Amino acid sequence: MNAAINAQVAISRLLHDLPSAATATFLALFPIVNPLGGIPLFFSLTAGFPATERHRTALKTAMYVVAILVVFMLVGRFVLNFFGISLPVLKIAGGLIVANTAWGMVTGSSRMTVAESSEALTKEDISLTPMAMPMLSGPGSIGVVMGLAAHADHFLSYLGMVVGIIALGLSVYLLLRLGGPFVNRLGPSAMGAINRIFGFLILSIVVQLVWNGVADFRK
Repeated sequence: MNAAINAQVAISRLLHDLPSAATATFLALFPIVNPLGGIPLFFSLTAGFPATERHRTALKTAMYVVAILVVFMLVGRFVLNFFGISLPVLKIAGGLIVANTAWGMVTGSSRMTVAESSEALTKEDISLTPMAMPMLSGPGSIGVVMGLAAHADHFLSYLGMVVGIIALGLSVYLLLRLGGPFVNRLGPSAMGAINRIFGFLILSIVVQLVWNGVADFRK
C-alpha cells in the first residue's frame, strides 16, 4: 500500500516539477539568449563556409550553449556559497546585467565589442567564441540560470532545467541552420522590431528579478 502511494507521489512530482521546471527555464532563457538575433551574425561570419561546415558550426554552437548553461546551473549554488553571495544580491545583480542586454536590444546596439567583432572575422571556428559566448550564452543568461538553480529544491527540478536548456539548444541549432532565408525574407526592419519586442520582454523579467531581490531583503 505504502509502495503504491509512494509511486503515485513520485509520478505526480515527475509530471508536475519536471515539465514546469523545463518550461520555466526555456521561457526565461529564450528571449535573453535570443537565437533569432544571432542569425544575421552567424550567416555573416559563415558566408564563405560550405553548407555542411555551416551546419556543423551551428550544431557545435548549440552544444556549447547547452554545456555553458548546464555547467553554471550545476556549480552556481557552490559559487554563491563560496563567495558568500546571497540570493537577493544575485537577483539584483543578475537583473542589472540582463537590463544591459535588454537595453542593447531595444536600442539596436551590438552585444559584442568592436574588438570581439574584428577577431570573429578572422577566426576559422566561431562556434565557441563569439557565437556561444558572449553572443548567445552571455552574462545575462548565465545570471538567470544561476538564479533559477538557486530556487531548485529537488532532483526533478534540476532535471527539468536541463531538459529546458537542451530544448533551448535545439532551438538554437534549428534557427541557426534554417534561419537564413527566414531572416532575409523578414528584412532588417522586421528583425529590429522582433529584437525590440524581446528587449521589452527581458526588461519585464529584469523588473521582476530586481523587485524579488529587494523584497527578499525586506524579509
